[in-house]
Amino acid sequence: MTSRSVLTVSESVEQSEGEGTIIKRCLGEDVTDTVDPFLMLDEFIVNPPTGFPDHPHRGFELVSYILQGTGQHEDFMGHKGKLKTGDVQWLTAGRGIIHCEWSHGEEKAHGLQLWINLAKKEKMQEPSIQEIVAENIPVSSKEGIEVKVIAGEAFGVKSKIRTRTPTLYLHFTMNEGTTLNHPIPQGWNSFVHVLSGKALFGPENKEKLVKSTQTAILSSEGECVKVQNQWSDPCSFILLAGQPLNEPVAQQGPFVMNTEEELFQAMDDYKSCANGFERGRSWQSSFLQSSS
Repeated sequence: MTSRSVLTVSESVEQSEGEGTIIKRCLGEDVTDTVDPFLMLDEFIVNPPTGFPDHPHRGFELVSYILQGTGQHEDFMGHKGKLKTGDVQWLTAGRGIIHCEWSHGEEKAHGLQLWINLAKKEKMQEPSIQEIVAENIPVSSKEGIEVKVIAGEAFGVKSKIRTRTPTLYLHFTMNEGTTLNHPIPQGWNSFVHVLSGKALFGPENKEKLVKSTQTAILSSEGECVKVQNQWSDPCSFILLAGQPLNEPVAQQGPFVMNTEEELFQAMDDYKSCANGFERGRSWQSSFLQSSS
């Protein structure tokens, strides 16, 4: 198989968001066209007792993956709970949801949040949530390489997550001296984010080194991605690939639609608690209630 090459390697940009939360922006709006259907990838650190107070979303999906610690969440549909180390929440915001995310106990929560766009025909569906605890995420390994299959398939195991926009979300850990050639569906856009360690990505003699906290966007040509870890430290990284929607994107903060008119309507619906945001009129998270 021919490996995809690395187009760009970028450093995560650290910034503060929410209340006392540190965000490392791995992927942002400036590369939306290159990695359609992906909108954003953040690596976050939530220090107690802080988080993201009540806020809305419309028109896309949010995937939260906890790497360490425990986070709490609550939304206006009545869904409330905790995400512990290794757990995943796949939230389809659809026509509208208001939720809150914050820390739990005295331990910081470290994880990733990915935003995946929805096709125009999917944007105004009812919101829904899929959650999978760490022990139920399929894990497979071979020849010194382990993979956690959050979405899609790898090493003969499949995820149970339903993806409205076809998506591959894999967490690999490669030991010293290992080589990976993992297939990526033709026509899909893809990128990798390295969590720890370092590795060489790309075809023979054209490899590029990608290190911890860096994100590499891959070319569209090639049947797979080749990865080599030649160092003593294990390399842990996320591989993401998705089928492009090839639709216009109009985005303003937590609202992602196809046109400016739809975007203004989404903001107006949120303010007036209409067309999907009706429950927001009488709802406030317990996090805000306890802090007021």
